[in-house]
Amino acid sequence: MNTNPTPAEHDEDKPKNGLDAAIVHIGNALSLLFIFTVIISFYEVLMRYVFDSPTIWVHETASFLGGSLFIVGGLYAMATNKHVRVVLLYDMVSPRTRQYLNVFHHVMGLLFSVLMSWASYTMAREAWITPWGEMRLETSGSAWNPPFPALLKGIIFICLCVLSVQFLLHLIAEIRGLRKKDV
Repeated sequence: MNTNPTPAEHDEDKPKNGLDAAIVHIGNALSLLFIFTVIISFYEVLMRYVFDSPTIWVHETASFLGGSLFIVGGLYAMATNKHVRVVLLYDMVSPRTRQYLNVFHHVMGLLFSVLMSWASYTMAREAWITPWGEMRLETSGSAWNPPFPALLKGIIFICLCVLSVQFLLHLIAEIRGLRKKDV
């Protein structure tokens, strides 16, 4: 089995537009925060088990950073065409049929991401605004009590909005590609 990508497959992995390119650039930079998460987790283990002086901030910080990075990872996967698909079917069909499958995928993805954006908006609004209209960030309720839950819900909302735009741009590009071949 040949595992080397063909030139056409390699082009599919490249960002398709400026938004995708920006997401890849930002995602590559943000991926360094995984190293920071490992370092502070090591610090926590050292402080807890060697010096018997556990921290109150490491677990929540590492969880927040990890969760945030995985959410951004969804945008990165879409930008680099590394999202999940049923390749058993996808690889068996002609390139033209793949384009139609891509259109279907982008329409369903756009619908899903718009609906999830609305749901995440309501979740973020409740985490940022009190019922009586004052801005107050939801906190974790721990001894440290950071506003990470509110911040994470805001990141989820923003990323889903960006994902919606990504799906729309990919859908437009796929439809243009189909029209070019029809002419």
